[in-house]
Amino acid sequence: MDKKSLAGLGLKSKAMTVFTQLIWASENIRARLFGLLNKYGLTGSQFGVLDALYHLGPRSQRDLGHHILKSSGNITMVIDNLEKNGFVRRERNEEDRRFINVHITEKGKKLFKKIMPLHVKSVEEEMRSLSSHELEELGRLCVKLGSKQVDGKQ
Repeated sequence: MDKKSLAGLGLKSKAMTVFTQLIWASENIRARLFGLLNKYGLTGSQFGVLDALYHLGPRSQRDLGHHILKSSGNITMVIDNLEKNGFVRRERNEEDRRFINVHITEKGKKLFKKIMPLHVKSVEEEMRSLSSHELEELGRLCVKLGSKQVDGKQ
């Protein structure tokens, strides 16, 4: 995407131009990376849930939704599909039976352990066009943008 095509869309604001470039890059990288996950029958959200459960342990659906930035309705569908395929299981919380925790199964752990090294390799290949310094700067800028509060204070 070049500046000329952005200008043709009426994007004269530097912030809008950079935002469009950020989304464009993000969506292209996502599409390429999630192609690998799709080969194993997973969506990006499903992989995110398996990743969270593998590394953090059992979580409520609400916590998982918050962790991977999905709505309550969407996270229910994601977990339903993972459960249907035997990758997770739901269990009532023994301390408070109103809450249901989601656990990764052995089948889910096995799949995650198989995919994660391939995913890491794919991410590294995607980021290879950036120098180490550029990666650090991009990471810093992403954190700065992502942690901005509504009132503009960090």
